Amino acid sequence: MEQIQWAMEAHMDQVADLVHKVSADLRPAFGLALDNLIGFFHAIDWKEPWLMCLVGFHSLFLVTAILSRNNLNFQMFLFLTALTGVYLAERFNGLLHQNWRTFAGQNYFDPNGVFVSVLWSGPLLVIAIIILINTLFSLCHLIVKWKRAQLRHRARLSQSKQD
Repeated sequence: MEQIQWAMEAHMDQVADLVHKVSADLRPAFGLALDNLIGFFHAIDWKEPWLMCLVGFHSLFLVTAILSRNNLNFQMFLFLTALTGVYLAERFNGLLHQNWRTFAGQNYFDPNGVFVSVLWSGPLLVIAIIILINTLFSLCHLIVKWKRAQLRHRARLSQSKQD
């Protein structure tokens, strides 16, 4: 029994050392990623009208998704619209890269699509996840409602057989 306990303690020490080493290696990488993300947002001129419209669009889309949470058909329409927007992000990026001089002060649209991914696809995916979570809660509520109705029906049938 002591050997098993010693082996468990040795294993736990190895796991603790591994977690400590991994976290020590990842901490500088996360710091660098956070600095890059902050630099990314500081490099954007947020006073450009088209960016204000983009933020307004995402805000309106989010408010619409929240206010229509009880209408599952409309929620599915919003969900598919959001995912279609994410699907078309690469094409949007190419189109915007070609025509950025007509509406923007600088070219935000690199060939990798980082800007479009962060400011177009990211919020749409967050809204799609919110809609998906709402749909799952609604389905759980519907299953509970259905099961209660089924139990009531069975109780009525058994009561009518007894009579």
